[in-house]
Amino acid sequence: MNYMVTDNRATEIDYQLAASQRVVVTSEAGDKLSDKDNVAFQDGVALHNVVRIHPEATKQTLLGIGTSFTEASAFVLAHLDPAVREGLLRKVFSEEGANFALARTHIGSCDFTVNGKYSYADAPGAEDLQNFSITTDLDGFLAQDFPDIKDPHFDLLPMIKNALAIKQEQPDRELRIVASAWTAPPWMKDIEKWFQPGGKENGFNGTGGKLKPEYVATYADYLVRYLEAYQQEGVSIWGLTPVNEPTGNNGQWESMHFTAQEQNDFVKRHLGPKLKASNRSDVRLLVYDHNRDHLEEWADVIFADSETAEFVYGAAIHWYESTYKVAEDVLEKVHQKYPGFSIIHTEGCIDDLGKDAPPGIQDPERFKETNWFKNDVFWWNDNATDWAYTATWQGVKADDHPIYTPVHRYARNIIESFNHWVTGWIDWNIVLDRQGGPNHVGNYCGAPIMIDLDSGEIHYTPVFYTLAQFSRTIRPGDKVVQVDEFKKEAGQNTLHVCASKNSDNLLSIQILNTRKEPQDCQLQIGAQWAQVQVQANCLQTIQVQL
Repeated sequence: MNYMVTDNRATEIDYQLAASQRVVVTSEAGDKLSDKDNVAFQDGVALHNVVRIHPEATKQTLLGIGTSFTEASAFVLAHLDPAVREGLLRKVFSEEGANFALARTHIGSCDFTVNGKYSYADAPGAEDLQNFSITTDLDGFLAQDFPDIKDPHFDLLPMIKNALAIKQEQPDRELRIVASAWTAPPWMKDIEKWFQPGGKENGFNGTGGKLKPEYVATYADYLVRYLEAYQQEGVSIWGLTPVNEPTGNNGQWESMHFTAQEQNDFVKRHLGPKLKASNRSDVRLLVYDHNRDHLEEWADVIFADSETAEFVYGAAIHWYESTYKVAEDVLEKVHQKYPGFSIIHTEGCIDDLGKDAPPGIQDPERFKETNWFKNDVFWWNDNATDWAYTATWQGVKADDHPIYTPVHRYARNIIESFNHWVTGWIDWNIVLDRQGGPNHVGNYCGAPIMIDLDSGEIHYTPVFYTLAQFSRTIRPGDKVVQVDEFKKEAGQNTLHVCASKNSDNLLSIQILNTRKEPQDCQLQIGAQWAQVQVQANCLQTIQVQL
């Protein structure tokens, strides 16, 4: 039976909905994946503040929600007793926990490594990569260097293996891992450094450098060798990006530049063919891996090139171009032009913790370094800033970076991303210390789980429970369905909604209320509707059996 909407009245479909199956809430009031009373459906047409769900209008198939493995996270976890660490990882990856379905990790060093500045082929000029080794991901942290370490053998690769072992115990076993290099080894690059920070002497224009022409093919070999080495350790990499943030980070930490055309040529002439020749064509190649606002420019170069497109699964995107925008228009344009390619969000975090308050803040003490640890109020209110206030980068639009509420930024971005064709959503570090590190260049950021290394105290932030609620109710294979939202106030949407359904026709409706008071809406599903009160400042999930 087809779905029709005539004069704003839903007709023809009668699902015979009596009540929802489950209502789950995470809120500023203290709810953490809390079960609430179900909502009742009745026949008829909703008339006020209507959110229309169209279960027959299915869109993209989802890969789920995920987190990231970093050396920084492994270092923090190495400070815990093994049994405590195991319990934490189960809360992250088990079916009883967040049950994340996606993950990301770094190839070689990034800013969230303890000392940074390492690769798997550091010896200069070894074009044959005979010295290639991933030992640095396995060798742990020396007790003499870090006397408080409880498990000196725990490291990045053991962390990944631990998570995979937990997933193997679950009915839904797969953990899809996306790997990204922040840079090639310095000897392959024109600056012959890991990165070159900006400064007054050069107008603050730092750089990560570019590949030397003679080492472009070698870098492709380097990435393939990584995939092979991890496979030998029992870790299959599901997705690969050529480099993290190819348009640069002002030389603040490990990085390497590509233009869209340069990356297109690299994939078409080197990386794509080498993956195919090494029987790694099953690795999904995701191009770009940077901020959403420029995705269309890259898609028009890479997706539009038929020779390159045969090697490419889709694009990876980040959220740092704005603290509140989701770039829905860009996502829509790219999907409409290139519907055969997937779009996956591979990185987002609450960045620049510990920075001074921006001008005009009435209470700058709110931004002191200890304020976010074990303080849920921080995460549920407008307290977070980012690099737009402290950097002098050319082209940064301060209006795109107002102070924001961390939970709102996460939930709004996930909901609107899925409404606009994104297929998977991955957070950055799963766990950091109470400062937001370690980070070898001082780029301290928030994480879903933060640990005081002195006391061993573990704090699961509201962001963790928010991500867990999404992950537990949005599973791989679910399909997004069309949602028509009401706009209660012109130009100000404080209620964000998306919906998806699984193969058993269980519909999951995600509603974010960013207001400090409850909001009422009416859910219209086919020929039935329900009166819903969405709690104040919360993520509310309503599951309905169709």
